[in-house]
Amino acid sequence: MEDTKKRKLDEGSGDGEILTEEELRSLLDPLNKFQLVDLLAKLPLVHVAYKIKSVATADPVHRKLFVRGLAWNTTSETLCEAFKVHGEIEEGAVIYDKASGKSRGYGFITYKYIESTQTALKAPSKLIDGRLAVCNLACEGLTGASITPDLPQRKLYIGSLSPEVTSEMLLSFFSRHGEIEEGSVAYDKDTNESRGFGFVTYKTVEAAKKAINDPGKNLGGRTVIVKLADSHKGRTVQTQLPTGMVPMTLPPAAGYPHTGKAHPSGSPFGYSYPQAPYPDSSYSSPPAGPGRYPSQPQVPYAPATSKKDSYRHPPPMGMGGYPYYFPKQ
Repeated sequence: MEDTKKRKLDEGSGDGEILTEEELRSLLDPLNKFQLVDLLAKLPLVHVAYKIKSVATADPVHRKLFVRGLAWNTTSETLCEAFKVHGEIEEGAVIYDKASGKSRGYGFITYKYIESTQTALKAPSKLIDGRLAVCNLACEGLTGASITPDLPQRKLYIGSLSPEVTSEMLLSFFSRHGEIEEGSVAYDKDTNESRGFGFVTYKTVEAAKKAINDPGKNLGGRTVIVKLADSHKGRTVQTQLPTGMVPMTLPPAAGYPHTGKAHPSGSPFGYSYPQAPYPDSSYSSPPAGPGRYPSQPQVPYAPATSKKDSYRHPPPMGMGGYPYYFPKQ
């Protein structure tokens, strides 16, 4: 029976035993992704291709692009205008900061059909408002195809740029060494003026090496600095705290105010002293005891006499040691 079923499937006979969905799934389950793609691509049935297309298009995650590297003055209308060449756009917007109302330098484009998305991904770099923006599937985020292990060897820092040099001039000058994936002059967010440096990312490591080794690095009347972007970063080593630890300043102990600072209340720093019921005591001062207050040695003092007494003469003594009294006159 099994041999007959297999032979009929191989022959493509339409009157053989029809497999249930569960049986078909059990046959497809051991196949890997590449085998499944190859199998579906070779099927001559039109309705199968249509079904695959409809399933892929139904989920917007396959039609939504993340666009980064936008100029600060790029609007949602400008963004959509640059991407509509690939097909009908369902939604597109630049993301703005809620507090400042300024662009955050990236946005999203959602096409109506998946074919438009695939066409846009074939040319991911687009020059928009003087900056070369890059797109990838939004579901990939920054870990898309453009973020590769060799990126540090392909991304260059361009320094000592003249204020007159624009992103178009920068890209045009460095494109002679190879195809550029991403690049722009760095502009100030507030003034939109050049900050005197920029970045260029080539599609190959070889092109980046050519740009570094090129002796003629004169652009806009200046000799520009060209080096790997990672080598330009500061190398100041900072002490890393263990995970979960947050640096903080501990306040001084409650009840001990800072020297020289007046406190409006008896409880500095907002701390209140605990109000515990203390028993009545007949002592006017804390009793001394071992371990609490050290006892002080008693120092003997001579008896004090008043100034008046110090000038009085003792009465004359008579016989027998008795004082002699004179009669009153």
